[in-house]
Amino acid sequence: MTIFVKNKHTLQIDEFKFKCCIGKKGSSNEKKEGDKKTPKGTFKIENLYFRKDRKEKPITLLKCIEIKKNMGWCNDVRFPKEYNKLIKIKKEIKHEKLKRKDYKYDFLIPIKYNFLKPTLGKGSCIFIHLTKNYKPTAGCVALKEKDFLIMAKLIKKNSKIKIY
Repeated sequence: MTIFVKNKHTLQIDEFKFKCCIGKKGSSNEKKEGDKKTPKGTFKIENLYFRKDRKEKPITLLKCIEIKKNMGWCNDVRFPKEYNKLIKIKKEIKHEKLKRKDYKYDFLIPIKYNFLKPTLGKGSCIFIHLTKNYKPTAGCVALKEKDFLIMAKLIKKNSKIKIY
């Protein structure tokens, strides 16, 4: 099963179409760390992370992981072994905090962009996460919570996301 992000406003799975938002500067084949662009291509997806203190575990075939206070996603090019990976937060390593004060990461699925052998500076922390207002993201794909939960029910571990 493939999740299609056909333009900056539409995510489609089978016959289901959802409104979404992507990076502030659109999508690109030349993604760079911090450029506010969503990477174009076809990518595998990771596990579903969720805030157990705020949300029930969603109905999905993906492995669900509770977000803990010390969880971060490394976006620091000075740490090649940790770059674009889930890490235990350390002050000296720049990271995206997963347990945020806002709601955006109450549910999130990392997109396996620049993932297996990450190229430093090519981009990290590309997620499918939540939005309430469809404001452009820093490079992620974001959906309203009700649509995210429908998508979570439809997709499987081997699902891919294709971003145009």
